[in-house]
Amino acid sequence: MRTLTAHEVTTGTALPPSSVELTPTMVISTALATMDFTPVHHDTALARAQGSKDIFLNILTTMGLVERYVTDWAGPAAVIGGINVRLGVPAYAGDRLSFEGTVVSDADGRFTVEVRGRVSLGDHATGTVTLTLPAGRAG
Repeated sequence: MRTLTAHEVTTGTALPPSSVELTPTMVISTALATMDFTPVHHDTALARAQGSKDIFLNILTTMGLVERYVTDWAGPAAVIGGINVRLGVPAYAGDRLSFEGTVVSDADGRFTVEVRGRVSLGDHATGTVTLTLPAGRAG
């Protein structure tokens, strides 16, 4: 996989859309992999008893998916400097989480990407990811 260079990216660059199917297995396994044993992330009956429609993604999984969305676009040599995400509606098992993003700033090779992750209920995650890319060659 190739890494983008700083000379290939400008403010306004749109990232290609991407999506993830939120299967029950994915929701449960990622919660358990992050050591989140809160029942609303793996026990449908308990989640529903607490007023939820179904089990849903945990925050660590959401953050990982946001980061993966940006690094899949940028490439393996990109260095993430920060992630700032605000959670919205729940991302329930059985839904699809769709990402879109745009580069909103470039300051000396440090880029900020605005990211939005949507599910059928609306925005699940909105925020920014800052990263640096190798300088590469101009022109």
